[in-house]
Amino acid sequence: MTPFTYMRASDAASAVLKGGAAGARYLGGGTNLVDLMRENIETPESLVDVTGLPGGIDELPGGGLLIGAAVRNTALAEHRAVRLRYPMLARAILAGASGQIRNMATVGGNILQRTRCSYFYDEAGSRCNKRHPGEGCDAVGGFNRNHAILGASSACVAVHPSDMCVALAALDAVVHMRGNGGERRLAFTALHRLPGELPDVDTMLQPGELITAVELPPMPFAARSTYRKVRDRSSYAFALVSVAAALDIEGGQVRDVRIALGGVAHKPWRAERAEALLRGGPLSATSFAAAAEAELASAQALSGNGFKIDLARRTLVAVLEDLSGEIA
Repeated sequence: MTPFTYMRASDAASAVLKGGAAGARYLGGGTNLVDLMRENIETPESLVDVTGLPGGIDELPGGGLLIGAAVRNTALAEHRAVRLRYPMLARAILAGASGQIRNMATVGGNILQRTRCSYFYDEAGSRCNKRHPGEGCDAVGGFNRNHAILGASSACVAVHPSDMCVALAALDAVVHMRGNGGERRLAFTALHRLPGELPDVDTMLQPGELITAVELPPMPFAARSTYRKVRDRSSYAFALVSVAAALDIEGGQVRDVRIALGGVAHKPWRAERAEALLRGGPLSATSFAAAAEAELASAQALSGNGFKIDLARRTLVAVLEDLSGEIA
């Protein structure tokens, strides 16, 4: 591990002041960053500990929530308002990692975790454009069973590993950030980037910018929502495919809907095509299948992950059928 200096921030202003220095990184729970430092994939010159920043979950006018970036994953999943109003978020968090890791991991850190692609972690023997831009991507022609079927490029086919982020994408979350230029907000769906030709740039954050909170807007029908994760084993495994969905039904019609997919792309994938087809249409197995087909129409398989296309289609339909049964 490369030597580094350690600083503890007392508030967001001091964190941004210290985090804006060249080679500085913010340290939350450390459940991803410290692992990457041990492997010499991340080599920060200094760490700015932000775990002491305010980490509450506050009620907003109208029924939304403001979640501090330092809130631990376990605390968020167990919060009464989250379980009652946004159950897909609680279920997504509980589907991720282990209890010990959830107790350590922070909301901000979860959002900014990097891919778990084995080639990204193999500093000694694999080419990876995310680690070394321009080097190549060994996953394209290698073992790619867990890799992307949507939004990938020839430069990178890795997927975003977070379960929590899939639910946040579906819930129209808004990210609050603070940097040297002041405070700003960004729709959660616009925070993460698709790889394109710059797979080493994961998000739209500016250098030194700090995530301070995540806002969940009021969404009454999200009280009837769920998260389903399909994986190789029942615990401590990343998603092959996951679906976060909320369905609002009135008179046999889909009045409104929110859907996001995980395990399929470089970022949490908001299923906008499926939503558009479902919204205002009939509540039926035929419409669910058509929406899933439309969303996966642009999917492209690699040598080892073609099964994901049908798996994503079937999982999405099954989730919508379950939700429609709960509401009917």
